[in-house]
Amino acid sequence: MRALVPSREETTMHDHRRLGRELDLFDTDPLMGAGLPYWLPDGAAVRHALEEYVRDAERRAGYRHVYSPALGKRELYETSGHWSHYSEDMFPPMELGGEQLVLRPSLCPHHAVIYRSRSHSYRELPLRMAELGAMYRSELSGVLGGLTRVRAIQLNDAHIFCTPDQVAEEAYAALELIGRAYAALGISPARHRLSLPGPGGKYVADPELWERSAALLREVLDASGVSYEAVEGEAAFYGPKIDVQIADPAGRESTLSTVQVDFHQPERFDLRYIGPDGAKHRPVMVHRSVIGSLERAVAHLIEVHGGAFPPWLAPTQLVALPVSDAEADRAAALVRRCRAQGLRAELAAPDQGTLGARIRAARLVPYQAVIGPREAAADLIALRLRDGRRLDARPAAEVLHRIGQLIDAHSTDLLDEDA
Repeated sequence: MRALVPSREETTMHDHRRLGRELDLFDTDPLMGAGLPYWLPDGAAVRHALEEYVRDAERRAGYRHVYSPALGKRELYETSGHWSHYSEDMFPPMELGGEQLVLRPSLCPHHAVIYRSRSHSYRELPLRMAELGAMYRSELSGVLGGLTRVRAIQLNDAHIFCTPDQVAEEAYAALELIGRAYAALGISPARHRLSLPGPGGKYVADPELWERSAALLREVLDASGVSYEAVEGEAAFYGPKIDVQIADPAGRESTLSTVQVDFHQPERFDLRYIGPDGAKHRPVMVHRSVIGSLERAVAHLIEVHGGAFPPWLAPTQLVALPVSDAEADRAAALVRRCRAQGLRAELAAPDQGTLGARIRAARLVPYQAVIGPREAAADLIALRLRDGRRLDARPAAEVLHRIGQLIDAHSTDLLDEDA
């Protein structure tokens, strides 16, 4: 029987730091600094596909996207409560023209200010505001590692401004959005955690609001049908949260996705909406992140899939393999055709080695299109799949259309079983 605990060899084999460098996805340099990885073209392709997926999923779910600056005045974070509860994890202020500017540790204060900049009616709520934005954490050197703990973070973040009666429904919908994203990514949560406050002074002191928020999140978790456990000491400083936990090959857990209920910041920023009675009322903020930071999400994807990403995420989705130089022009034309269709395709020409060697080099590419004399003459593709399946030669247009459909659907399948 296979051991339930991964061996040291298995853990090392699937370490995203090793795989990320071997597959030319990302790297680091001491001159740039610890915890500040850079993305190579193939890694950037994965990240870009992930960004496009999230933005599209959010648009379909009724979110509207904004951009906000990665800097803010110290007063902004004093108002939000980050300065008094979270300053140890923030970079020191920068003095500029008599003001102190801070690299933001979170996007929520900026979104609260954007909400406050316009008046709102209850008819506009829930107002779902989303952003893929940069934030910065002053992590200690000892905890930095690959993409999982970094100092410059690109966060998939959103804040829903809603009435108290809408909170549970919006939090439930956010949890469903997370579940659909995990299915498309081919990953599974290790567990769901209800993160509650613990002892100490790092949390906002308002027991009534904590109890109210926690009750709402319990209601959402119970309605979703997922099993969960409540853990004290893991809440955000302003409110409890649902944490969707993932685990690496060594069994180490981390948080990827979150849903949080926040009564605190709407009060700190004096957020309002006009109710049906014509009076001003306080909205509730639901903080929500579908895939958390892009860095941690990609690290997990590398380890789960071993670099063999779902087709829609793969850096190269199709490689054209001419059998000989005589078919090279036809294969190059196929690559151009794929790119025009939106597929990420590359040519592996005969000068790169034997056909067998080129196939082995492209072992992580979902689709390998072999072009021999017959295929070149009749505009056919003899398709090899990453899982070892080989398909009879078929018209190129038919093959590319089906591949495009699967990728557009964000399917984890390489091809239909009956295809």
